[in-house]
Amino acid sequence: MKNKFFKIIIACMLVSMMCFSGVEAAVGKPKYLKSIDILSGYGLAKLHVLGSYRLFPLSVALNYDLNPFLKEKKINLPGLFEFQIEPFAGISPDPRSTNVELGNTFGVKLGILPETSKFQPYVKAGVGGVYMSLHTREQGTQFNFIEQGGVGAHYFLTHNTAFTAECRYRHLSNAAMNKPNHGINSLFFLAGITRTF
Repeated sequence: MKNKFFKIIIACMLVSMMCFSGVEAAVGKPKYLKSIDILSGYGLAKLHVLGSYRLFPLSVALNYDLNPFLKEKKINLPGLFEFQIEPFAGISPDPRSTNVELGNTFGVKLGILPETSKFQPYVKAGVGGVYMSLHTREQGTQFNFIEQGGVGAHYFLTHNTAFTAECRYRHLSNAAMNKPNHGINSLFFLAGITRTF
């Protein structure tokens, strides 16, 4: 299972690199879009009654540079400062049967080292919405909200292609719109490719 999972991740990374090259050649450098992250990995949560909830997500984060707006206000940050739109889908093989998640988050990513560094650690936070096909005792609805935060890093393999890895914590709840609303907390480990423009 682990071998198969890593082969899928590597195949996704290679396909991503080819797609990025084709898009960039076709449309040139986007005006506001700074980079795209394609990440996949593993998430785990514990449900009170059903037990483990494992999730294998795939996300595509569109990163928009906020530094030009700060420079207009005479604020200079040494590292990256980005607004993210991150649609995602996930498959969960348990509990009971295969389930899916579909959603989108909006967030910010703040770099710690200068943008010229080959290694760029960052912190990020975001909010959004998600639909999950699984019915749980924790949540009274299948449409829920997400709050998440994490740490990660880009390691640039070429001038505009980086290997990206991150760990994030996610809280899922329905904002007390329906009962029960006990929330589901998950820990995610993700890796993938980032392409800058």
